[in-house]
Amino acid sequence: MTQLPTRKEARELLEKHVKDEYQRYHALMVATAMEGYARHYGEDADLWFLTGYLHDLDFEEYPEEHPGIALQWFREWGYPEDFIHAVEAHAYGYHEFRTLPKNRLASALLACDEICGIFFAYQKVNPVPYGEMKVKSIKSRLKEKAFAAKIDRSTIYLGCEHLGVTIDEHVENLIRFLG
Repeated sequence: MTQLPTRKEARELLEKHVKDEYQRYHALMVATAMEGYARHYGEDADLWFLTGYLHDLDFEEYPEEHPGIALQWFREWGYPEDFIHAVEAHAYGYHEFRTLPKNRLASALLACDEICGIFFAYQKVNPVPYGEMKVKSIKSRLKEKAFAAKIDRSTIYLGCEHLGVTIDEHVENLIRFLG
């Protein structure tokens, strides 16, 4: 039997393990994007939201082991295998993780995680609501290696490829989902 926490329980978990305000905001941003994709594809909105919300649960406390510690927790807590796989696959190329996404949930998390950082950074220099951003503007920032330089663009493109969407479609979807 697998289970998921409620959104309230997930918030309590996040507050316990994540103290950094940006990381909390990032978790909510990725969760919102994931929920948007769940609704777009007719999938389980709670599963997708919670996967996005908790995907970096161990990052602040265990950056060198991330997401290995969280994966152990999720297994101990009886979370669904699709959830666990998505969190593992979102770390593709990070440390020693080489698990490619094998389902839509994992593909969406890989596609959404890093690009949410681009959206956040873009809003810092161009204070417009997410829903008013332009695909062309976000794409131009994606191409600028110096802009939000720590963001791994290759995982965004890999996630899009596995999700079956172009980068234009993905950015357009996120503008809508985050707006």
